[in-house]
Amino acid sequence: MEHTEIAKELFSKRYYCSQAVLAALAEELGMSKELALKVGACFGGGMCKAEVCGACTGALMALGLKYGMSTDGDYESQQKANSYAVRFLDAFAEKNGSYICRELLHCDIANDEGKAYAREHGLFATECPKLIESAVLIAEELLNE
Repeated sequence: MEHTEIAKELFSKRYYCSQAVLAALAEELGMSKELALKVGACFGGGMCKAEVCGACTGALMALGLKYGMSTDGDYESQQKANSYAVRFLDAFAEKNGSYICRELLHCDIANDEGKAYAREHGLFATECPKLIESAVLIAEELLNE
């Protein structure tokens, strides 16, 4: 099964977008699916504040698994990871118009009114899967460099 399908299936099972994206990519990067689901658990819905889209944070964590600094003083890896983060966010915003959850959904899901609006208009069922797919595809491209 492709990463995009895995991520969308996880999201359909009510995992957050952040969990779905990270878990879909994690095992190939040395992290178990179960651990990825736990690590990504607090990043959905723009960190519950409608800030940076959870699909993006899941993808950024996956990029960190591959490119991030893990040895004291390895500033080359740190800079490399930073450049991949910027490239990811720029590409995501170019494709989707933003990487901020409330801008992507045109409502603020950090409050009850915004969540109700999103549910009423089917945004979690229509928009979020597209954003998850976009995040996975962009991350895959960067991970395969």
